[in-house]
Amino acid sequence: MAADSGPAAIDHVGLAVADIDAAVAFYERRLGKPPSHREEVPQDGVIAVFFDLGDSSLELLGSTRSDSSIGRFLERRGEGLHHLAFVVSDIEAELRSWQLRGAELIDQHGRPGARGRQVAFIHPRSAGGVLTELCQRQVGSA
Repeated sequence: MAADSGPAAIDHVGLAVADIDAAVAFYERRLGKPPSHREEVPQDGVIAVFFDLGDSSLELLGSTRSDSSIGRFLERRGEGLHHLAFVVSDIEAELRSWQLRGAELIDQHGRPGARGRQVAFIHPRSAGGVLTELCQRQVGSA
């Protein structure tokens, strides 16, 4: 996929939750299956729990410290939609493409994210009020 063709699909929808264990139990009951992946991302101060749903996922995000982005989000807005993540084949090229079209980048380059992916965020002011994540899957990962 060329960078100018844009994102390929939705990778996941991220929800900020105040109590990660309670949220996991809630979605496990509602979806009828356990999470597919749980990971602490220390550099971001979050615990990320994923439920695979076909080719995309639901990501629950809990804060491990009050000064994390999720901690601040929960303090300001409470629980709910945090971000929408799109699959891209070349995160650096996709970032440049978004920037050339006037988007305000939070991350100037891809960085390590959960599940071994490279991630970068676009500011909500440039994406209809929704924090947008670009997510490059590693070769051989789902």
